[in-house]
Amino acid sequence: MKIALLGYGKMGQVIERIALERGREIVLKKDENSTFEGLSNADVAIDFSVPSAAVQNISACFHANVPVISGTTGWLEHYDEMVALCKSTNGGFISSSNFSLGVNIFFEINEYLAKIMSKFDSYSVNMEEIHHTQKLDAPSGTAISLARGIIENSSYTEWTLENAAPKQIHIETKRIGSVPGTHTVTYNSGVDAIEIKHTAHNREGFALGALIAAEWIVGKQGIFTMKDVLEL
Repeated sequence: MKIALLGYGKMGQVIERIALERGREIVLKKDENSTFEGLSNADVAIDFSVPSAAVQNISACFHANVPVISGTTGWLEHYDEMVALCKSTNGGFISSSNFSLGVNIFFEINEYLAKIMSKFDSYSVNMEEIHHTQKLDAPSGTAISLARGIIENSSYTEWTLENAAPKQIHIETKRIGSVPGTHTVTYNSGVDAIEIKHTAHNREGFALGALIAAEWIVGKQGIFTMKDVLEL
């Protein structure tokens, strides 16, 4: 399998190493100073770039008939536009705030817990996310996905970074050192608290999940999620 890496920062380099260990070939390593030359030779592209480059990268893949896995966050105001382009070009597309296998299991646990807790008005929910100081967006895409999972399975209506009003989920964001990513969801009442937490030890989990998604989508057309990939 031939892979195009769109974005060759720390994540791109980890993906490259694991891909080579899995016997894959890298045909393009695109950074902000290079072109898309070689993209058409790829079986699949993996985009871990920056918000300002993501839409151009994803669009280039669809026009080159190359399915694309995008782990870049902070560009989702253009998501519907990319979905429409994917459909019009018969492309293949997976966009996720987090490709880690553990985080996607965590998403499922979060939704299940939200359904249970929606029956108990004595508990209120809040979230905390911690990432490295170089992360550009806040809250993280993963935190937003967790909040949406709660909203879709409860009476909560939105998330906020400010003090939460009723039916709002407060997300506290922290940027500390080189932390890869920690996400905590807490339900508090006057007598106790219920907490679920995911802690990433390094970037390898994100990279491996993205590669598994890339291997899965080759030869497929349509818009998919990690639920499809992992059969969750």
